Amino acid sequence: MEVTVSDAIAERFQLERPRLRALCYRMLGSLSDADDAVQETWLRLARSDADTIASLQAWLTTVSARVCLDMLRARTARREQPLGVHVPDPVVTPDDRTDPEEQAVLADSVSLALLVVLDTLSPSERLAFVLHDVFGVPFDRIGVILQRSSDAAKQLASRARRRLRTADPARAADPARHRDLVEAFLAASREGRFDDLVALLDPDIVLRADAGDGPLGPSQQVHGPEAVARQASLYASLARYARRVLVNSAPGFLVAIDGRPQAVIGVTVVGDRIAEIDILADPQRLAALDLADVLAAPS
Repeated sequence: MEVTVSDAIAERFQLERPRLRALCYRMLGSLSDADDAVQETWLRLARSDADTIASLQAWLTTVSARVCLDMLRARTARREQPLGVHVPDPVVTPDDRTDPEEQAVLADSVSLALLVVLDTLSPSERLAFVLHDVFGVPFDRIGVILQRSSDAAKQLASRARRRLRTADPARAADPARHRDLVEAFLAASREGRFDDLVALLDPDIVLRADAGDGPLGPSQQVHGPEAVARQASLYASLARYARRVLVNSAPGFLVAIDGRPQAVIGVTVVGDRIAEIDILADPQRLAALDLADVLAAPS
């Protein structure tokens, strides 16, 4: 049976779409899954009696959160997430601009490092944290979504917050210094200056490479300045194909050869050193990202 909504409701939904996509991206760590969740929210709205909805924004938030929760639980049940290294979908934009929808997704400067840690939370912890701490949803409403009490929802968010504090590095306060470190890392990689690479890295540096079944595999996680610098040196020949981009609103790299993306590299800075490097080099997942505008932009 065909379902329709009024033009006014459809217009209001379109106004809410960027916020819903941002919420679902934080919940799921996948741009394609976030788009699917937003589309499912739209379908549920189309099947509902919109005239009976007291607050459309609250209704859409609740429904999209429930859709994401179901997707996370199904993902866990199917063991859909890889057991090894997994880097969430990055949002990649040219170094000099970001479109309005991407700005909404990147509000509060959600980093790849934060998304990696969010992936370690249970579905309920993730929902409670994202809804309350990022989107300001009160705990009584979160409890209804989770079918738990308000106090239980508060405890879930608190537990998630503690884990995030211990696992997610603080980001650099100075964006200019962040950019300088990224550019220095790229230059040292291109020129094979091992000692200079080591000097740029935090003593607790971690590099995650999610390569899937691609030629840059295997996927791996590397710790320590010397080990990370050696890994970077192995790919020095690719560094000349790297261009500076914004990865989740922070300076990073896109490696592309003859217009074909090979890797997206996000860089997290703590204090005056590079503390995390997250690399997505899975060919299938790279192909699913919308990188046409980035590739067309001047390098």
